[in-house]
Amino acid sequence: MRSVSSFPPIVGPLLGVANVVVMAVAVVGLTVVPSSGEPVPSPQAALAAPPTEKPPQDPSAPAGTPSQAPSPSSTAGQPPGVAATPEFARQVKANEAGLVPVLMYHRIIAKRHASIDRTPKQLRQELETLAKRGYVPITAAEFATGDIRVPAGRFPVVLTFDDGHESHFRLDASGNPVPDTAAGVILDVARRYPSFRPTATFWVNREPFGLRDEAAQAAAVRWLVGHGFEVANHTWSHPNLGVLSKKKVQKQIGKVQRMLEKLGAGTPRTLALPFGVAPHPRELARTGKWDGTRYDFTGVFLAGAEPSRSPYAKNFPRGAIQRIQSNGKKGECRKWCSQYWLEWLDKHPGERYVSDGDPGRISIPSRLRGNIGAKWNDRVNAY
Repeated sequence: MRSVSSFPPIVGPLLGVANVVVMAVAVVGLTVVPSSGEPVPSPQAALAAPPTEKPPQDPSAPAGTPSQAPSPSSTAGQPPGVAATPEFARQVKANEAGLVPVLMYHRIIAKRHASIDRTPKQLRQELETLAKRGYVPITAAEFATGDIRVPAGRFPVVLTFDDGHESHFRLDASGNPVPDTAAGVILDVARRYPSFRPTATFWVNREPFGLRDEAAQAAAVRWLVGHGFEVANHTWSHPNLGVLSKKKVQKQIGKVQRMLEKLGAGTPRTLALPFGVAPHPRELARTGKWDGTRYDFTGVFLAGAEPSRSPYAKNFPRGAIQRIQSNGKKGECRKWCSQYWLEWLDKHPGERYVSDGDPGRISIPSRLRGNIGAKWNDRVNAY
């Protein structure tokens, strides 16, 4: 049996082709875009099958687990810590060396103009599928740093939205997210599936969410950060960093870093590479400085086209983290997009990251002990 530290067999030989395909699709798409002290839960509760009732009962919650309404904190929907023992980890089939889907979205619009667009209905259906299958969202920064707080027996998923499009976030006259925006859909799904944590990462350019007024930009960014979302760096003007000078690369990244700090996002810890293309040298995507503003990212993300390795893996590519384009199984997406990969992970559960519910331990089957990076050795809980 192959270890999860290696790519699934279908991936390896075609990985380079897949990334080229994703890049090409992204370019075409952009050309048509207008602008602990808590009680420890029993293994039986963690392993219980999800009920089938409709909301208000959360159909994805393990039997006997109380539902929690989302809270507007940075840890909204996150479970209390548990103390995972090897026996507990075995019973919940924990595998924190497994693969994690990092899903990539672009515009969320009623009528798709490019293959990378998704409609609000399509987004809602995919999020409901994730909720029913036991996935719990975390941010890109939490994933990259290994701060994964997901209930025992469940699976982390990272929802990411590129370009800071107006379809991702807008507030209505009452100060609530517009229902058919990405944030609105996420919050609605979380209300109906309370175990589905309402969070995502929005990677923005120079006009976050299509807003030009600085006060409006600050209001949007602070609302999102205040409600547990991440707003981070996607460069100033979305260029191909691979053809820019070192100075221009650092300016593209540094300007957004400075803007987001000023708007109240804190210091962004993650970067999504435009078109998935890294600069030369690649290290400039992770660390650099422009006009007195420094950046030092915990994670740099690509544009596709497979699940990511665990952040605890010794070969975790912190400067080139894989993502999966959200889409059905058509055309080039027959093998490289979200429907294909979510089905693949269902069919290969031994390859998927399964949480032990204990953020202080890294629970894995003993055979995978050698896959974990040395910096995490004191946290390994092998069974």
